[in-house]
Amino acid sequence: MICPVCKEDMIVVEHERIELDYCVKCFGVWFDAGELELLLESLGLEESGFRMEEIMALPEKRATEEVRKCPICRKKMRKVTIGHTPAVLIDACPQGDGLWFDGGEVNQVIRQLVDTSPGDTQGQVVTFLGEVFKARE
Repeated sequence: MICPVCKEDMIVVEHERIELDYCVKCFGVWFDAGELELLLESLGLEESGFRMEEIMALPEKRATEEVRKCPICRKKMRKVTIGHTPAVLIDACPQGDGLWFDGGEVNQVIRQLVDTSPGDTQGQVVTFLGEVFKARE
């Protein structure tokens, strides 16, 4: 798969039964439809409210960020915000093929969810995300 930002080939990062497409140049992550839900479920965060159909129903946001095309259908993706203070701007395929997170955005969203969820998985989640989804430094 080709990165919608860098136009370079992405690698596949596998976690349990989830295969995410990851760009080693810009650190962006592509979630095929259903993969975000699987990741959140594997981390015990399935009640987060981040289901594909809920994200697709969010209003489109105006942004100065470059318009990106879906790496699957090549249609212009919608900009939507998820999470809470600060909200995270992501790209969503208008046909529901998947979601694009720029480098560090997956980490931001998961950290927000972990901070608001009870349980003892915070350290494991943050360590996993820090290793796999590095933000640009």
